[in-house]
Amino acid sequence: MKLEDDCVLPVVRAAELDAPEPERRWLIEKLWTRNGVGIIGGVPKSLKSWLGLDLAVSVASGTPCLDSFHVAEPGGALVYMAEDTAPVVKQRLEGLCRHRGLDLATLPIGVITAPSVRLDLPRDQRRLAETVRRHAPRLLLLDPFVRLHRINENQASDVAAILGYLRELQRAHDLAITVVHHARKNGGPGGGQNLRGSGDFFAWVDTALSLARHRQQLVLSVEHRAAAAPKPATLALAGTEIDMHLAIVADSHDDHDNPTARPDLDATVLDALEHADNRGLPRASLRAALRVRNQRLGEVLSRLAASGDIARHGDAWVRRPIPVPPHTRHTAEPERECGLTDP
Repeated sequence: MKLEDDCVLPVVRAAELDAPEPERRWLIEKLWTRNGVGIIGGVPKSLKSWLGLDLAVSVASGTPCLDSFHVAEPGGALVYMAEDTAPVVKQRLEGLCRHRGLDLATLPIGVITAPSVRLDLPRDQRRLAETVRRHAPRLLLLDPFVRLHRINENQASDVAAILGYLRELQRAHDLAITVVHHARKNGGPGGGQNLRGSGDFFAWVDTALSLARHRQQLVLSVEHRAAAAPKPATLALAGTEIDMHLAIVADSHDDHDNPTARPDLDATVLDALEHADNRGLPRASLRAALRVRNQRLGEVLSRLAASGDIARHGDAWVRRPIPVPPHTRHTAEPERECGLTDP
């Protein structure tokens, strides 16, 4: 009987398959499936690493990704940044945390510090699998793919072997895996289909996040294997050196065509900061005064910071002063300055 069992594949009736669990569908709602594998793709200098770290901070903290996408199932994050030094990785993570009012020291984010990880080598595959087993993250971020091997990325069989290993890792440890990968420089508007190398990359993904320049703006497009995708979003790097972060901003061309596109809440926030003292207002105070959801307020603050209307000083937001044109200064006593009246 044992021999016979070994000769056949397991089969169950379709009606007896496990039912889907809608409440466990997403890791980050509309952005990343709960235990999906996928790629953040884009040409060089399109902020792919920033987006990957934003995902990691969001999952580890339970705060909305890009201040907009709800984290459905928070947990630990494990990241490997092959092209960035440890101080740079820490600086970026601290900036993302400071923007959200988080303490990096309290978050379950692990950083793999090995000088190299080669996923085309069985030894490194075993090392990564054991690392994942010990840390049990919800999200594994690998950035970028080109530094994880020495294969020919146009050779389908070589690429498929590495992607197959990552799929097995995902299934064995019930985690999501995000791989950062370059897109072709002269690719069209095809999103994930523009990934450099073998077509196996796009066939493999459950989710593809694509970053592309369009009309001098950075646009994020999302594609899912088995779910509807949200609308493309325009992104920008916002904040100061101490709280740098990616933000969803209004498309300037859309605003030009539709002057009412910007929400009234923008003006309300600007008015509140205009009437605050020089110290400005913390985010919590703004939220209490305006009675607005934290996520919605975050979107507005990011948009106004990216446009230069407001700035962050410490824990408070302030309205940036409007410069006074030189010819309008000292108008209180023009005649005296010109010597046209008696002193």
